[in-house]
Amino acid sequence: MDSCADEAVDLNESGEADDKNSVTTKRYLWRQIFVSSGVWSIYFVLGLGFGAPTVMIPQIRREANSTDAVTESMASWLTSVHGYSALPWVFVIPVLTRYIGRKIPFTIICIVTLVSFLLFYFSTNTTHLLISAIMQGMLLASNMTLLVVIVTEYSSPKYRGVFMIFESTVFFWGVWVANATGAFSHWKNIGYIAFVCSLYPLTVVFWPESPYWLAMKGRFEECAASHHWLKGYDKDSQCELETLIDSQKQYIKMCAENKRNVAGNRVKFIYETISTKAFYMPMFISVVVMSMYHFSGKLVCTMYAMDLINQITGSNITSSYGMLIMDIITIVGMQLGCILSKFLKRRTLLLTSATSGIFFLYVISVYLYLVKYSVIAENRYLSILFLTLFSVSISLGPMIMPSTIFGELICLRYQTPCLLLLTLFSEFLMATILKTSPYIFRTLTLPGAFLFYGLSASFFALLVYKYLPETKDKTLFEIENYFKDPNQRQNDVERVLIKHR
Repeated sequence: MDSCADEAVDLNESGEADDKNSVTTKRYLWRQIFVSSGVWSIYFVLGLGFGAPTVMIPQIRREANSTDAVTESMASWLTSVHGYSALPWVFVIPVLTRYIGRKIPFTIICIVTLVSFLLFYFSTNTTHLLISAIMQGMLLASNMTLLVVIVTEYSSPKYRGVFMIFESTVFFWGVWVANATGAFSHWKNIGYIAFVCSLYPLTVVFWPESPYWLAMKGRFEECAASHHWLKGYDKDSQCELETLIDSQKQYIKMCAENKRNVAGNRVKFIYETISTKAFYMPMFISVVVMSMYHFSGKLVCTMYAMDLINQITGSNITSSYGMLIMDIITIVGMQLGCILSKFLKRRTLLLTSATSGIFFLYVISVYLYLVKYSVIAENRYLSILFLTLFSVSISLGPMIMPSTIFGELICLRYQTPCLLLLTLFSEFLMATILKTSPYIFRTLTLPGAFLFYGLSASFFALLVYKYLPETKDKTLFEIENYFKDPNQRQNDVERVLIKHR
């Protein structure tokens, strides 16, 4: 009887311990969600800012009963200026993030975003709107330079993937909410929603500083306290903390030992870096993948959705509903693409979805040419169907996979310069394509514009097919070795074997 009683007590104690551990784990999960949700909220606001011109420009023109209320030039600037105004911040934000931490730059970005949408809400002319959009460039620049860093550093490895996928999706939810708001109410309500959503990220004042930044600065006690507050004391968390502190101690020691004047070798070092295959090939492939997405015209179709559908169908009501359908289909396609990426190889998913999207670009072009020359009658439902199928195809792969491919291809040694160059290229390319799109549609007409995007995307898809290696289920060491010269690859393998003898 006593032994049975002891077993019962042990079982009860074990159950209580499991319950306690479960509660504790949830507590740290909620803390990570608390921090990440601030990033998600400001990223949602970025989506609102991107979606606003799509509905704002047609409304202003209708209210004034004149297209001159927003000229074609001003419309293209309102749509694209975010990308150009983000360029200087691509240099500034990483410097701030490195030297003063993650919290202060994030706070500055939130305050600037608040002010920009106050100006948006109380604007009385297009100049005010343009200044508001220019101010939002800082938020756009923070996407790859700060927001991703915060989610990565503040979350545990087992939650990090889910948090990152949600972050990439929430931007397009912002675009959809902006379009829906502008379709059924006054466009200034977008500014009100954005202002309210910009208040929540100010909870940054309650965050701890990033444990990774604290470790980089040699503040190891504060690092441990921040890490424990975020991720707890379990075995995995402790292992991550110990690895972080040990690696940073070694790095700080190495930097102290290597402090000497290397100015004379700097030019040689830069030349050797850019001429190394492990640097320029991942950069080239990343640029090609990024270009394939932008030259597919998907972002253009999103930003100019109402105008495009209105030109195709000739109906304002159809253009409003068609725009919302395309947006929600895009979001669903992104979620489906995330699921498929767990089962399909990277190349297979990217090339299959890209080929499908390019096929529908050609279909839309041929269809519009047939309508233009009165070979067939225009069918508004068929037009929306083709655009929807195109949106689904691109959202399955080319829209969601570039960041994954960048992260896997670029080796850690060249990560900082590569990300800086890729961010600059991405913002400049996006802004330029959005800026020139109205002129492309006017010069080539709609059928010709879709043909142009189809041919451009086909060119980059062929380059992706030729040069992109398969990276799924491969270690970063294997991927890095793929881009090395055969002799260097053999030397690295021999060095690893000797180390493990």
